[in-house]
Amino acid sequence: MGDEKRTSRPLGINPLTRMDYPDPDVIRVGDTYYMVSTTMYFMPGCEILRSYDLVRWEHAAYVYDRLDSTPAQRMEGAENIYGQGMWAASLRYHNGTFYICFVANDTHKTYLYRSQTIEGPWEKSEIEGFYHDNSILFDDDGRVYIVYGNREIYLTELREDLSGAKPGGLHRRILTDRDDAYLGYEGAHFYKIDGRYYIFFIHMPKATGKRTEACFSATSLDGEFTGGDVFDDDRGFFRSGCAQGGIVQTPAGAWYSIVFQDSGAIGRIPILVPVTWKDGMPVFGENGTLTEEFPIEDLKPDHVYDELVGSDDFKATADDASADYKRRYDSFGFKSCWQFNHEPELELVKRDGAAGTLTVTTDKLAKNLVQAKNVLTQRTTYPSCAAEITVDGSLLKEGDYAGLCLLESSYAFAAITRRDGELYVVMQNRVIDNGSFWGERKDNEPGTEQACVKLNGEVVRLRAEAEFENKADTARLYYYDGNEKRLIGSDCKLVFKLDHFTGVRFGLFVFGTKEIGGSATFSEFTYEK
Repeated sequence: MGDEKRTSRPLGINPLTRMDYPDPDVIRVGDTYYMVSTTMYFMPGCEILRSYDLVRWEHAAYVYDRLDSTPAQRMEGAENIYGQGMWAASLRYHNGTFYICFVANDTHKTYLYRSQTIEGPWEKSEIEGFYHDNSILFDDDGRVYIVYGNREIYLTELREDLSGAKPGGLHRRILTDRDDAYLGYEGAHFYKIDGRYYIFFIHMPKATGKRTEACFSATSLDGEFTGGDVFDDDRGFFRSGCAQGGIVQTPAGAWYSIVFQDSGAIGRIPILVPVTWKDGMPVFGENGTLTEEFPIEDLKPDHVYDELVGSDDFKATADDASADYKRRYDSFGFKSCWQFNHEPELELVKRDGAAGTLTVTTDKLAKNLVQAKNVLTQRTTYPSCAAEITVDGSLLKEGDYAGLCLLESSYAFAAITRRDGELYVVMQNRVIDNGSFWGERKDNEPGTEQACVKLNGEVVRLRAEAEFENKADTARLYYYDGNEKRLIGSDCKLVFKLDHFTGVRFGLFVFGTKEIGGSATFSEFTYEK
């Protein structure tokens, strides 16, 4: 294989990351694989991971800190972009430049970022128009095309500078889905391989009721694209099919696809699938069935991967200017595993590296958790995980809440609150129970309090546990009374719905319901998985 360090070995592969990384697109540049994923409303946004074996992944970069700083992205008043933000990016490398293209469903714009290195800096521009779930192709003749759409799939030639559709260039509808599908073709991934054009899509036929991967191909861009579903396997997991992803070739010539699988409240988890070719069309797994073990080529077997989530003592400083430090602390100076629930207002977020504390102050009134600004989050991990944090509530104002949450539309949290001058530990949750997968926005309704205990002192350690195996999707909250861990409230059901469209996350939060200017101080965050 041309490199003595490369090895082939069988691994227990799937699921990858064991976390919410939906809508993956993957490329290889030299000996490094890069994968981009939808990050929706979380910021910094558009996370790129890197790997040397397609199985183990670590943070490589965020493409942007802030997108357009709209009132909704900044969570001004009751505005937010839950369920919106950046979706389904196309990642490409062409003539020494990395390209990222995606739409944001709150601004209805198509964004293009480019950089000479994966770490950035990334130059931002826009492509005129709205190209849903797009994929870009740099053709051999120097022309550039974009495929996009849902049910009706279009192919459009772009200007050389990628600023918009090329006047007089190719523009055609290449596919129209039938009405016998719950989800029409979308989530395009566009390639030219050995002179032939291939487009991969996600699809959900009514006949099976589960996600499938489809592929269509043509010998020319003005010819007919033919094909259909090529992968229909749920890995024995609740008829939840694996789909929507790209393909990539190893240096040794093997092909793989990374798709995602809906996995309940934890979100959509990447799945790696070997791909072979027969009569010019891709064959996923073994005749369309995914085996749990298959050989993988490791391009850097000695590499030690950073964790995608982890504990934090908040003592890191920004003194180290090295590229590796920036990669590890790529979230506004925080560890890269942290993201804010929306664009943060950093003037309200203070970190004391010497003391190992994080203090967050309120500047608006909020009726519940989902209106809280500056919620610092990390992904949860399958099949189970837990987090703990120490909260100092001495600077809370009347009606403030500060604590540890499991954030999604059906949220749950344990927190300190101040009532009539006294501090209490409470557990609250909110249940979105209308029975629809689309959810039901209740952004102006307070959560339901399940338990309240008077706090002895001003500091408490809180714990949140999440169980996801076999779609248990259950949260359980605790507080510590001295060294004794005490359950607070009852078990809460966690539910993935499209009103937030992301997997549940741990979050550190503070919000005020009666006054502004209250603060909470957090320390000693621990993550268990």
